[in-house]
Amino acid sequence: MRLVFAGTPAVALPSLHALAERHDVLSVITREDAPLGRKRVLTPSPVAAAADQLGIPAIKANRLGEQVTERVASLAPDLGVIVAYGGLVREPLLSLPRLGWVNLHFSLLPRWRGAAPVQHAVIAGDQETGAAVFQLVPALDAGDVFAEIRRPVGADETAGELLDALAVSGATLLADTVDALAAGTAVARPQEGEPTLAPKLALDDAHLDFGRPADDVYARLRGVTPEPGAFALLDGERFKIAEARRAPDAEPVAPGQVELRDKRVLVGTGTSPLELVTVQPAGKRAMGAADWWRGAGGTAVLS
Repeated sequence: MRLVFAGTPAVALPSLHALAERHDVLSVITREDAPLGRKRVLTPSPVAAAADQLGIPAIKANRLGEQVTERVASLAPDLGVIVAYGGLVREPLLSLPRLGWVNLHFSLLPRWRGAAPVQHAVIAGDQETGAAVFQLVPALDAGDVFAEIRRPVGADETAGELLDALAVSGATLLADTVDALAAGTAVARPQEGEPTLAPKLALDDAHLDFGRPADDVYARLRGVTPEPGAFALLDGERFKIAEARRAPDAEPVAPGQVELRDKRVLVGTGTSPLELVTVQPAGKRAMGAADWWRGAGGTAVLS
């Protein structure tokens, strides 16, 4: 199969490598170099860097417009494949490849259509999730599904850990689907069930509400880790919480109140406390919660 591959972040790399081993990837489409780090150095996307190592030409664009369409048309691909590119494929590019486009999406469609399916699944407390390969259509993540995989969501798994795992297993699912399309044996089925939406998370989505039950607070913390990163307010400033864990055996603590008990730094919720493990006060480096607590003078309330 002659393919074009659209993707940007590291989560797309297992799919790119799997497809490059089995098919002819004519070009990758990825977003333009972006400034990273304190010095804001222009840096290629992970997919652009991988394409360079693989010797695959890259089309860098933040929008799949007329120029991208013309370049793809000149390649005459059989199929377009998209994995976390960060933009929409519209007509006429959508219909340009002979077999259209397929998308690897990290949810069990139609649940969690949108940009942040894994994060929303964890925040919602889903016990199971997965990945699906579907035919791209103009409507958001609404096309017929060729194949899917399912897996449980770990009780302590963060969205980042879950996404990394799905990126690997999903890459095999995607490559097998492309093989079936090449052989003419692929069969797609319509999505069934009520759709739910998973829009991109904003910073406010990562603000923890300690008045909620512990399970809800912990699910949100895991769902926004590592991005955008869980936080609360301490004396009006953002206080990041990089890692915490359940403490169902601990005596109740008032919501948002931080206390040291049995060498554990606990924060109260609407039910049982959570144990703070790694935190980052405003303007400081990340540190163990016990180290922060010693410097905080033994009193703090998070809101």
